[in-house]
Amino acid sequence: MNGRPEMNTSVGGLRLRNPVIAASGTFGYGREYAPYFALERIGGLVTKGVSLRPRDGNKPPRVCETSAGMLNAIGLANVGVEAFVADKLPWLAGQDTPAAVNLYGESIDEFVQLAQRLDGLAGVAALELNVSCPNVKAGGMAFGTNPQAVAQVTAAVRRVTSLPLWVKLTPNVTDPVAVAGAAMEAGADALCLINTLLGMAIDARRRAPRLANVVGGLSGPAIKPVGLRMVWQVARALPGAPIIGLGGICCGEDAAEYLLAGASAVQVGTASFADPTACARVADELARFCAEEGVSAVSQLIGGLRA
Repeated sequence: MNGRPEMNTSVGGLRLRNPVIAASGTFGYGREYAPYFALERIGGLVTKGVSLRPRDGNKPPRVCETSAGMLNAIGLANVGVEAFVADKLPWLAGQDTPAAVNLYGESIDEFVQLAQRLDGLAGVAALELNVSCPNVKAGGMAFGTNPQAVAQVTAAVRRVTSLPLWVKLTPNVTDPVAVAGAAMEAGADALCLINTLLGMAIDARRRAPRLANVVGGLSGPAIKPVGLRMVWQVARALPGAPIIGLGGICCGEDAAEYLLAGASAVQVGTASFADPTACARVADELARFCAEEGVSAVSQLIGGLRA
């Protein structure tokens, strides 16, 4: 094959220069990684979760390394939407890389208020709903474990914004297809699969949990087989549903696997902690993989699993 492969892709209402997006919670508000590589080398980024009011998050220790990744119980610490709009968004608006804003709410009304506040603002290319949040009006149950709750919050946000709407789904469910289908029927433009798996770590010598919160979200290479399975499962059950795959992506071939499973784009998360250039490196490696495999356009990989 002559020349560089075509790396553009479209997903969830956005056209991206390549399929690699920096995942929420691992990339700050974007500016933190600017010293390490030019953001134009990746397809997009998702900000830290933004809530209506500032949050300090959980007490430390709230991160610990595992044998194949990490556990975190950060508790969605963030500056709050007003400080985000005033202090973080102007810089994002000046970049040539689209930024989705991850939204955190404890009720449908909070999600709606956040979407209304951000709708139409320069620098906000899409909204990503974190439906792994506790629904305080339903006794603390996470929105994302119940298809009806996912549909309700998605539909409510859809009514108040014209921005592309991505719904980030939890893997901590028995039937991901039911939840994914509910999100799409309610107006989602794309599905993000998967969020972290619930886990814990114990210090046997101290006879104590390693996280102050006891449990946390497991991410990194350990969860890639689960992420691939869920992307493949949802893509087969919901043909045509735009999917952004994430979970354990550390190299270009990992990204290719998610595309083959049915994703149209991917998000790189935990790898950025070990290598701040990971997102750009994965994008370069994916292009090299395509060239080596005689793939003239990365879109040819999407859903190409021979199974």
